[in-house]
Amino acid sequence: MLNPHALNPRIEKGAPVIVQGITGRQGQRHARLMRAYGTNVVGGVSPKSSTEMVDDMPVFKTCADAVAATGAVATVVLVRPDLAADAIIEAAQAGISTVVCVAEGIPVHDALRAYRVTRDLGTFWVGASTPGMAIPSIGLKLGFLPNVALLPGSIGMMSKSGTLSYEAGYRLAGRGIGQSVWVGVGGDPVKGTRFADLVPFYKQDDETRALVIVGEIGGDEEESLAAAITAENFTKPVFAVIAGSSAPEGVTMGHAGALVYGTLGSAASKRQALEAAGARVFSTIEGLVDAVSDL
Repeated sequence: MLNPHALNPRIEKGAPVIVQGITGRQGQRHARLMRAYGTNVVGGVSPKSSTEMVDDMPVFKTCADAVAATGAVATVVLVRPDLAADAIIEAAQAGISTVVCVAEGIPVHDALRAYRVTRDLGTFWVGASTPGMAIPSIGLKLGFLPNVALLPGSIGMMSKSGTLSYEAGYRLAGRGIGQSVWVGVGGDPVKGTRFADLVPFYKQDDETRALVIVGEIGGDEEESLAAAITAENFTKPVFAVIAGSSAPEGVTMGHAGALVYGTLGSAASKRQALEAAGARVFSTIEGLVDAVSDL
C-alpha cells in the first residue's frame, strides 16, 4: 500500500518542478507550456546534453544535482519509453516526491521495476502513458492536459482515456464546472497509480465534492475502483463514462492496457461493478456532463 504521502496528489502552490528530457524538442515545448500555465518549472535534467540552459532554466546531469540546486519536489519525465523506467527510478532515489511520466509503452519488466522502487520509497508516480495531472486552483499542470479543459472547481477527475477526458473537462469547464485535482492515471498495463489508489484521498479532500471517472475497456481498473468505493464507504457522488462499448476478445484497443478477455474488462463488466457501488455510469460524455451540471 502507498504511504500516506503518496496517496496525496496535492502539491503546494509554487512548488519547484523539473523536466527530465528538457533539452529535447518536446521537453522544451512542454516546459514552456507548463510555465505559461503557472507551474514553477525551475530546471531540467539531460545526462548526455551539453546544453547548460533552456531559456532561463538550468540543465543538470542528474536528478540529484537538480534537487540539490533547486529543491525540486516534482518532475515530468519526457523521455523515450525504453529510458523512462531509469528516469523514474533516478527521480525517486533523488527524493522527488511526485513523478509524472508521459511515455506510452514502457516495457512491462521495466515498469514493474519502477513500480517496486517508487512504492518502496513512497513516491507518487503518475503514468506511464498519462497526459499528466493538474490542480487548477493553484495554476499547476504537470504534463500536457489542455488548458481549455482546466478550470478551478470542486470535481475530482480521474482518467485513463486522454482524449475523451479532455472533451469531458472542456465541456464541464464550458458550464463553469472545474476540477479540484485531475489525475490522468494512464493507459499502460503496469503503472504507478490506479483509480482505486486515489479513493482515500478524494474521500478526505475537502475541496472535492464529487468524482468524474473517464475510463475505458480493458483490464480490471474500474472494477477495482468500484470495490474501493464500497470498501472506503465513499459517499460523494461518482459519475463515470467508459470508452469502448465493445471490443474483440484478446485484442488491444488503443492503450496497451485496453485488453478484453471474455467478460473481464468489458464495458458491461465495468458498468455493472460501478453501478453496484453507487456510481452513475453514462454511455456518452454529453449525458455525464448534463448529470454533473445538475449537482
